[in-house]
Amino acid sequence: MKVVIQRVTHASVTIEKVLKSSIEKGMLILLGVADNDSEEDADWLVKKIAALRIFDDTDGVMNVSVKDIDGEVLVVSQFTLLASTKKGNRPSYIHAAKPDISVPLYEYFCTKLSDEIGKKVKQGEFGADMKVELLNDGPVTICMDTKQKI
Repeated sequence: MKVVIQRVTHASVTIEKVLKSSIEKGMLILLGVADNDSEEDADWLVKKIAALRIFDDTDGVMNVSVKDIDGEVLVVSQFTLLASTKKGNRPSYIHAAKPDISVPLYEYFCTKLSDEIGKKVKQGEFGADMKVELLNDGPVTICMDTKQKI
């Protein structure tokens, strides 16, 4: 699994000009599921993300987590994070999981993250053409890949 985590002051997902989900201060997480990912990958990411200290403490130092600030989380599925650009100029998505694997893992990830932060995680809509808006705070953007845990 690959994620791009952005610290945001607000973020939203709109589908066909209808607002699907929105959050205030917190994290926008773009989630890509690979064909060889498992619940273990999701569990590892959830623990890391929930404890990730990317929000300012009272001294203005990035030292507190989304859970500590009672922040919100919006998770958007994004298979393009699995793009391979090794050959040519057209990305290949051969390693992106098919829906029968990726949908359950996306849902599992969102449920586990909700449990971990003690708050419902907002979501996009899997497979939809989404318009994602955000105001990146900082900017702070963190990339994580469960295949590169070191």
